[in-house]
Amino acid sequence: MAATPSPVGDPVDDPTAAQRPRRATYRRLPVQQRREQLIAVALELFASRPPEEVSLDDVAEAAGASRPLVYRYFAGGKQQLYEAALRSAASELTTRFTVEAADGTPTQQLGAVLHRYFDFVGEHAAGYGALLRGGSVVETARTSAIVDDVRRAALRRTLRYLGVREAGPRLTLLVRSWISVVEASAISWLDEGRQIPADSLCAWLVDQFVVMAAATAVRDAQTAEVLHGWLALETADSPAGVLIARLRAMGL
Repeated sequence: MAATPSPVGDPVDDPTAAQRPRRATYRRLPVQQRREQLIAVALELFASRPPEEVSLDDVAEAAGASRPLVYRYFAGGKQQLYEAALRSAASELTTRFTVEAADGTPTQQLGAVLHRYFDFVGEHAAGYGALLRGGSVVETARTSAIVDDVRRAALRRTLRYLGVREAGPRLTLLVRSWISVVEASAISWLDEGRQIPADSLCAWLVDQFVVMAAATAVRDAQTAEVLHGWLALETADSPAGVLIARLRAMGL
């Protein structure tokens, strides 16, 4: 009796089949869930390597979807997907700038915001990296605007915690400069394997703000007035109070 032929594509007839990579099993998802999945996958890929080196095929493969399906959700191609991924990361990060309760001294509130910020950085390292690492050829005025919106939100919140309604140019520059320090510190923290405990890093960044504010106050009347006002609200065990005590102990 003749042997029954194996079906086409059976591993017996194709010894290399086991060596070929297989696409993740396709799963039908609700529209919004599939879109969120594609954005999450894109964030991981854009953060792990330069966005210009990530193709829609890469996104489709990682998401267990097809290239036409990705285009169905993002007709503008990779650029539209990249911008959507940035908006997703920016939206969540912006929510971290608000403390749940406005209790505590100004530097205690600032510390609380920093802890929420670094919670996001630690939980969503890929999204944070994709949001703030520049230099990509897919960077446009729109992507830059997304990042700038996050920085403006941080500026507004920081001024609010300091009780400032209208900031002059030097006070604005002070806060913007400090925000840049926070961003650079967060990226370095991730790149260097989070060697510094997050609590210690947040405390150091609050100290940085106090010192930067003191240096600015020497040259700017508004900053001096603001600094005097919020230092009056600090306590011996608040971040600013502890810093001042340590500086005095050092003879400074």
